[in-house]
Amino acid sequence: MSSLQDKINLLKNHVNEYPDFPKTGILFRYYSTEVKCILRCNYRDLFSVFQEPEIARTLRDVLIEFAAKVTPPVECIVAVDARGFLLGPLIALELKVPFVPIRKRGKLPGKVCSVSYTLEYGEDTLEIQEGSVKKNQSVLIVDDLLATGGSLSTACKLVEKLGGKVAACLVVMELTQLKGRSQISADVVSLIQY
Repeated sequence: MSSLQDKINLLKNHVNEYPDFPKTGILFRYYSTEVKCILRCNYRDLFSVFQEPEIARTLRDVLIEFAAKVTPPVECIVAVDARGFLLGPLIALELKVPFVPIRKRGKLPGKVCSVSYTLEYGEDTLEIQEGSVKKNQSVLIVDDLLATGGSLSTACKLVEKLGGKVAACLVVMELTQLKGRSQISADVVSLIQY
């Protein structure tokens, strides 16, 4: 039986990397009061993991193992548009808890709660359906990537606006140089760090 670290290394070896995608010269910008830097980062493609069923099964198993250890115990899985939707339902089904999507503005029916956040080139808005997270419910937020922290931080705010408690955030990959973790109000677990 492989150790947890062996499984994570296997996953890391199956994440494809593409320079200059989605466009040539893609840069991540990180600004704080102390540091201003521009980083060139290759695009990391989680879809390559799903092309091999045994590797995808390993990813599922590792995510579930981490999610099952969250305290207080997870009562709801929330995932961020769009790759989080590949991961969240797998965990929710195994833990037998509800799955709730957070989507970009205008993609969810019914009454929604919205939070906007700043991007380097403008602003974006994420939404969650009202009533989808219960008051004081212990929530695990899931996404594929933590870069600058904008969308994950916004997801935490949405859950909290509905009265939920973010127990933790779980991401497959983290670009550590961008320091996105510092933007998140909850504990963050990342399987793979770059």
